[in-house]
Amino acid sequence: MNLKSHFQLDNKKRSGILLLIAILICSWWAYFSLGKIEQESISDSEVLLIQRQIDSLRNSKAAEETIKIFPFNPNFITDYKGYTLGLSPEEIDKLLAYRSQSLWINSASDFQTVTGVSDSLLATISPYFKFPDWVKNAQSKKSNTNSAYKSFANKRDLNNATFADLSSLPNFTNESARLVLNYRKKIGGFLEDDQLYDIYNLKRVQVFEVKKEFTVKTKPNIDRLNVNEANASDLATIPFVTFDIARSIIDYRILNEGIVNLDELLKIEGITAYKLDRIKLYLSTNQ
Repeated sequence: MNLKSHFQLDNKKRSGILLLIAILICSWWAYFSLGKIEQESISDSEVLLIQRQIDSLRNSKAAEETIKIFPFNPNFITDYKGYTLGLSPEEIDKLLAYRSQSLWINSASDFQTVTGVSDSLLATISPYFKFPDWVKNAQSKKSNTNSAYKSFANKRDLNNATFADLSSLPNFTNESARLVLNYRKKIGGFLEDDQLYDIYNLKRVQVFEVKKEFTVKTKPNIDRLNVNEANASDLATIPFVTFDIARSIIDYRILNEGIVNLDELLKIEGITAYKLDRIKLYLSTNQ
């Protein structure tokens, strides 16, 4: 077999091959050289300028997305509206529960009392509260005829209030008076006024009426249970502590070799910040 004939090329073919090789070499050189030049052509100042333009566009977009507050009636705040205003889910739930009783908020102070929002948030959103004219007129008349609340010295002792005292309050019925007296007996006497909110079926407006006239002056003698020594049965006698929660407290106590701070109880399922405020009235760590 004659292989030599396959590699014999005339001058034309050899020139064509050399030209093709030259074109390929030039193309590769141009690709790497021009790419490097283009990469090096952007200076640091130009990069900084581009970054500033990007930041400016981002800030403009954020400003457009900022939620604008328009005047509104706080009695008709929805879940979404409350979220955009900065209210927590617990604060929104308190407001909705209050309104579900066909009760109305008629002032910024009412709103804070019902929801428990912070002073800073109230100061931010209250200028946008818009109440009907009849509410404003009623508030004006009330301010001219009544003082807001009695002082501590002028109030009567909540733990000495009688059935007649309570049933004679505005917005109170005989059944409402019994609810207060029965709960007071159940817990051995009120340790603070806010325990009135814990009475099932007692409306907030009724709590306000009680607090206008009464306050805790003589507290019952309560021996606080040592959370590091009490058994489940004793713990279960505390308001808001079920037997299951009592068992969880003991399990947590054993696992962590004691409870140093009562705030640790927030780690236990079923204990919220609201419940812990009440539980603390009856517990101690003795540490």
